[in-house]
Amino acid sequence: MTRLPSIAHRAEQLLGRAVVSTAPVAGGDVATATKLRLADGTQALMKTLPHCPATFFPCEARALAWLAEADGVRIPEVLAVDADCIVLRWIDPGRPTAEGAAELGRELARTHRAGAEVFGHAEDGFVARLPLPNAPAPTWAEFFMTRRVLPYLKLAHDRGTIDDTHAATIERAAARVAELVPEEPPARLHGDLWTGNVLWSHDAHAWLIDPAAYGGHREMDLAMLSLFGLPHLERVQEAYDEAFPLAPDWQDRVGLHQLFPLLVHACLFGGGYGVRAARTAARYL
Repeated sequence: MTRLPSIAHRAEQLLGRAVVSTAPVAGGDVATATKLRLADGTQALMKTLPHCPATFFPCEARALAWLAEADGVRIPEVLAVDADCIVLRWIDPGRPTAEGAAELGRELARTHRAGAEVFGHAEDGFVARLPLPNAPAPTWAEFFMTRRVLPYLKLAHDRGTIDDTHAATIERAAARVAELVPEEPPARLHGDLWTGNVLWSHDAHAWLIDPAAYGGHREMDLAMLSLFGLPHLERVQEAYDEAFPLAPDWQDRVGLHQLFPLLVHACLFGGGYGVRAARTAARYL
């Protein structure tokens, strides 16, 4: 057994229990992840990020709790949180199955049905390392444009990963949301639901991690699930639609809602995502 003293000591401070071993966990894009084994046999995951904003991990903990209140998707229990770290109950990883995917579709439908008071949220959050503005707006179209497209379009443009022509194409497409997307009450969204934030457990259940939660249009979560591929995605979609039927032609709007994560990726990783966002936007003009 190995034990990284600095990580173990910090966890012991927060948990009030001895840590007998630690092990690095691969795969995190933002924070450093460490598996903990406690003296009482409990296993946990500790995420740390030096010099992060003081609200970074507390915001994650509150988002997880808000999603868990819906009694829908499975959310790992928060064992402790502070400004520099968060500790979650460990989920033994496994492989996805068609049955587990269908269960995820039904659970996501229940979470969305739980709803939200507004399009937005009571506090701003984070998506990856970037601030996530959540100030409420009266309509989804306004929220999508002013909180999910324009801030990241400007940042990507300032960083040189989107040029003027592509930026204009994206802005024009986003301005058509009110025309193209049927109105619905705000749903309770995970907010960053790409495949990397779906953790399949050893018993084939899906657990959702790393949320950027807010009240929004439910087609957003479904669009993000399909952006980078998800095992048994069609089964998720079918089970979701059976449990909480979607508006006609929702699949035709997937690309429109993918503009937000593509812009975030353009800000973080470069111009290839900016070009992809512009090409996607052009389909809606």
